[in-house]
Amino acid sequence: MVFIRRFVFLLALLMPALQAVHAETSESSSTSASVDGQDQAQAANQPQMSVQERIRLRHQQREAQTIRDTYSPEWEAFLGTGYLRFIPGPNKERVAYYSWDTELTRYLSERLGVTADMRGYYGTAYVGLNFASITRPAISEYGMMAGPTYRVYMRPKYSIAVRAMGGTALGNFSSDTNGFGSTALGLYPDGWTYALSPSLIGEANISPNLSLRVAGDDMVTGFGSGTQNSFGYTVGLSFRFGKKLK
Repeated sequence: MVFIRRFVFLLALLMPALQAVHAETSESSSTSASVDGQDQAQAANQPQMSVQERIRLRHQQREAQTIRDTYSPEWEAFLGTGYLRFIPGPNKERVAYYSWDTELTRYLSERLGVTADMRGYYGTAYVGLNFASITRPAISEYGMMAGPTYRVYMRPKYSIAVRAMGGTALGNFSSDTNGFGSTALGLYPDGWTYALSPSLIGEANISPNLSLRVAGDDMVTGFGSGTQNSFGYTVGLSFRFGKKLK
């Protein structure tokens, strides 16, 4: 009887400890299950993120390779036509010049090149009534320039570049004056002068080697005793060729 009372008393002392151990075990199992659930959710999401990242990386690699293939040839040739508004003499109305334009660019890198340019302008100047009875003589101008070209933005389908050229221009203002001369009609005298031309160039790629180009030009010349700022544009085709730049 005494043994039973002692057993019951000992069991009563151990019950709180057993309950605490059971509660701690349950909490640990619940925490472990929660952590396992989070790990499984992350594992389930990880393959999807990896696929998206791989797709994005492959797209970037293809785009970079296309840009490389398009803009890495050493040479680019351009042939086109243009339009320019030019003042042919002091106090004269502006002339609508129509032109041809040829260029050859040697690229030192995918962005930087050196351009040589030749162009010719043709128009009809209005000189008003005069003693020679010549009111609309034909005039022309020719330019030879060179300078750096820099592609500021390159994409697989298009590019934007800036260019600054300098050189010389020849004005022919007297050939259609029946020997009276250009100055007698208020036009600039024939001759050579300096020529400067900053440009903004946009190209839309038809293929990796062929593009449609549109360029806005400011043609600065010094005929007579003044300075002429003539604004216009050129449009034509550019062809890229030669070995690839390293």
